[in-house]
Amino acid sequence: MNELILEKLKQRFPESVESSNEFRGDLTVQIKKNHIVKVGEFLKNDPDLQFDMVIDLLGVDMYRPEGRFEVVYNLYSIKNKKFLRLKVLVEEEECIVPSVVSVWSGANWHERETFDMFGIKFAGHPDLRRMYMPEEYQYHPLRKDFPLMGIPDSLPLPRK
Repeated sequence: MNELILEKLKQRFPESVESSNEFRGDLTVQIKKNHIVKVGEFLKNDPDLQFDMVIDLLGVDMYRPEGRFEVVYNLYSIKNKKFLRLKVLVEEEECIVPSVVSVWSGANWHERETFDMFGIKFAGHPDLRRMYMPEEYQYHPLRKDFPLMGIPDSLPLPRK
């Protein structure tokens, strides 16, 4: 099945697929970030593949100069009982990825959480706002350069 997925993606989107690897039967395909929506629509609507669920969507801070962040999409096909992982690289300076909520509505809260914790914005998201931290909070706690003990006085906390 992995060969079919990769073959279809490379045939349909030769300019979108940056790399791929397989580990213990799980396929990971790295896609250019600006192509994630059209690749997602294809994976969802192709009659042979039908990746109709986004199981999870998350951010990863690689803390490296080229492509500091990754957005990882864990997809599932109910028809084929198959998982697929897509990745897109995101630069720190241009920390924006197109939203896939129009493809998989279940990505809504995952994108909001990734925005809140990593500061990765999702262009076209219907309601991109923070989930855990106050709206006026200027930091993103899951970034690797965020201090383990937090930033003193960055959040107004009640005193005894």
